[in-house]
Amino acid sequence: FEPPLPYIVDTAKQIFPVIAFIMVLRSFLYEPFQIPSGSMMPTLLVGDFILVEKYTYGLRDPITRTKFWDVGEPNRGDIVVFKYPPQPELDYIKRVVGLPGDRIFYRAKQITVVPACDKSGDCAKPYLVPLTEKQTSEFAQNMVPLNQYTEVLGEAQHEILQHPVLSASPSQFYRQPGTAIDEWQVPEGQYFVLGDNRDNSRDSRFWGFVSNEHLVGKAVAIWISFEFERPADSFLPQWIPSGVRFNRVGGLQ
Repeated sequence: FEPPLPYIVDTAKQIFPVIAFIMVLRSFLYEPFQIPSGSMMPTLLVGDFILVEKYTYGLRDPITRTKFWDVGEPNRGDIVVFKYPPQPELDYIKRVVGLPGDRIFYRAKQITVVPACDKSGDCAKPYLVPLTEKQTSEFAQNMVPLNQYTEVLGEAQHEILQHPVLSASPSQFYRQPGTAIDEWQVPEGQYFVLGDNRDNSRDSRFWGFVSNEHLVGKAVAIWISFEFERPADSFLPQWIPSGVRFNRVGGLQ
């Protein structure tokens, strides 16, 4: 006859497998993230909680972030979560526009891509990323309605927003030696990323490239979305949700 285990020890034995499973899940498979800003509107809104697939671009040691199993690389148009290069303790989310070896131009609020070419065969021709005709969006910035377009990047078709008047000054752009002020040559092992809310996003235009080592994973779905809008005279704290946006739950493009 074995004496019963102390309550704390018995409880720990029961919950340890659950904790271990959650740690493995978050470290190598999927991890939830909250969207804190509007830089990816209209694709992602403040209050969206997304699921990030961490193994898409390879498995990494969660402590050293060393890749020990190479699975794949980002595609043009992927929505990626990454460690913000100037402050790696912060997680950012943007859309991949430029792949290693690409030359990217951002002029008159449109993207031109000169695809990477190793000169060994036929090279893809440079192209202007297509946009549909503009339509007035339900979103606004400082009470000014934003213009909304459908953009096609690779196999991804998604919506973007542009301010009808304001535009980022090229003088604020990240300057890369040997290129024009609104032009970037993507180095090997790095990516050029933009927010979908083009005139309200701090992205590669301003601070440079995202390295492979900084990638966390690919955003694949919204698993829950909370609404936080309420009357100014509401007694509830701002961090308490005012509703759930069930219509936003689902996969991402």
